[in-house]
Amino acid sequence: MTHDAFCYKDERFADIQMLRYRLNGFDSLTIQQKRLVYYLSQATLFGRDITFDQFGHYNLRIRKMLEVIYCDMNIDRQCEDFHALEVYLKRVWFSNGIHHHYGCEKFVPGFSEDYLRQSLHVVDAQKLPLREEQTVDDFIDELVPAIFNPEVLSKRVNKADGVDLVKTSACNFYQGVTQQEAEDFYAQQKNPHDNQPPSYGLNSTLVKEDGVIKEHVWSSDGMYSNAIRHIVNWLEKAKSVAENDEQKSVIEKLISYYQTGDLKLFDEYSIQWLKCLNTKIDFINGFIEVYGDPLGLKGSWEGLVEYIDEKATHRTQLISSNAQWFEDHSPVDPRFKKKEVKGVSANVICAAMLGGEEYPSTAIGINLPNADWIRAQYGSKSITISNITDAYNKAAHGNGFREEFVRDKEMLGLTEKYADVCDNLHTDLHECLGHGSGQLLPGVDPDALKAYGSTIEEARADLFGLYYMADEKLIELGLLPDNEAYKANYYTYMLNGLMTQLVRIQVGHQIEEAHMRNRALIARWCLAHAKQMVLTHKNGIYELEIKSFEELRTLVAELLAEIQRIKSEGDYEAARQLVETYAVNIDPDLHAEVLERYAKLNLAPYKGFINPWLLPVYDETGEITDIQVNYSESYEHQMLRYSTEYATLI
Repeated sequence: MTHDAFCYKDERFADIQMLRYRLNGFDSLTIQQKRLVYYLSQATLFGRDITFDQFGHYNLRIRKMLEVIYCDMNIDRQCEDFHALEVYLKRVWFSNGIHHHYGCEKFVPGFSEDYLRQSLHVVDAQKLPLREEQTVDDFIDELVPAIFNPEVLSKRVNKADGVDLVKTSACNFYQGVTQQEAEDFYAQQKNPHDNQPPSYGLNSTLVKEDGVIKEHVWSSDGMYSNAIRHIVNWLEKAKSVAENDEQKSVIEKLISYYQTGDLKLFDEYSIQWLKCLNTKIDFINGFIEVYGDPLGLKGSWEGLVEYIDEKATHRTQLISSNAQWFEDHSPVDPRFKKKEVKGVSANVICAAMLGGEEYPSTAIGINLPNADWIRAQYGSKSITISNITDAYNKAAHGNGFREEFVRDKEMLGLTEKYADVCDNLHTDLHECLGHGSGQLLPGVDPDALKAYGSTIEEARADLFGLYYMADEKLIELGLLPDNEAYKANYYTYMLNGLMTQLVRIQVGHQIEEAHMRNRALIARWCLAHAKQMVLTHKNGIYELEIKSFEELRTLVAELLAEIQRIKSEGDYEAARQLVETYAVNIDPDLHAEVLERYAKLNLAPYKGFINPWLLPVYDETGEITDIQVNYSESYEHQMLRYSTEYATLI
């Protein structure tokens, strides 16, 4: 596909629009760097089945079953049930399972149980993922409740207050244990005097067998071994074309960790990865983010291959080079500030391949590692993904969203002028500085906030970014053009937290996802404490009015100071009170109006990405001489190809 023919907008289904992202500057990479990107991309794609299985016990078998029906030429492809099954399958592909990727609620199939049973008796039974000596009818009876019964596996991640979060969550990190048993198991492992604790439970499934609670560790010789061995195989190839010895050592350490499952090795890998800065190519590969676990312990598998966007990286490097100034001038208690900010590195990058939890829906910014003690002693790496944000911005251009929800003409003008540059800058501040700021007091358990930890951490990073968006320092550094720009960011952020993010939530549901809870917490707390920010209801519509941005910044500072205190002291009860008061429940009248106004725009509230297809070119000796980037693959073709080429666990 040529540049002129490239299209950022692609297929739509359910509440999702698929987009494409360009590999800008890929042709300028050396052949060694292109090979490295290709090998790392293969390692990224081979983690796909792990993510599916982590997100639900039946996900892999349901996906395979649906694909068999979808591809069978004896099935009537014109009936309504088939079209509904097609949409359901595309949603399963998108969410790595049968639950919504963001809201975590189980999908409601548009096809009937009878249709599914009839179809499964038409297809070739040998292609179905039957268990040993299992009949087709037994197979159907096993999977039907997971698909059709709303009471079975209803939420992938449940964060409702006052219930057993492990028992009521469908994610596949715990088997046969209660929340209390899981918390007690890991509490017993912790040494309060260990200043460098491993991330207990990060890479294992916790199970109860014959009354004994134990871990099934994810490694080359343990659980998920077949998938991990394929990942390791491609990492070995990547190691052979590493850009320098330092990068080669990083890959070797990751391989050792995968082979053993030793979390101490993962920490050593994380530290080496942090220090490896003199390369064009970088990657994320492993059990990383813990938002998919209601207890915030287990890491979902994710992969990302990236290369530096040299021009845009000037912005993030300017921010990170001033990290100590930002830390020193933060409005939090001096006890919670880092006396010396170490190892803050930040790049704007182009994504070359997305995998696992980062695919098809992906973050626009990432800050790692997650371990607080590594951040304190060695720093962190931050990235902002320029070609992903570029695709988002181009898809959103002229869609009418701002005009519908920003009715004040002056504010609309500000958002049109500054919103994109401010959004990128706030993401940089959030990732580069926010997550890396502050410190825990000595002896505080990093997991003290339990199920509320993820929301508090995201709120802390967002508040840090919001506070400095309004600071003269950003104008001094040339990152913002004037002292009016930040107002666009404040307005759109508060509008999103109070109103517009509600387009992603079904009627009658609460806010569940950590990032959405974080935004609601900040916006609603500020609204509750502001004298000059109001949510009015004029001419039959809700509208946000901010009469004093100076007052709003003062409130942001106050909340940042409190959120940092909660984090630093491990104040679980204060975290629970904040989240449950401001971040969970939804005004049904406001929600109904927002959904009605949004529906008129005919937009998809969620976006995801089709990966480019990297195709190696070989010479007569079998040596790779180039990597071609193909953008023409459809969503359906890519998903079916991935299910064939990268199937490792079924």
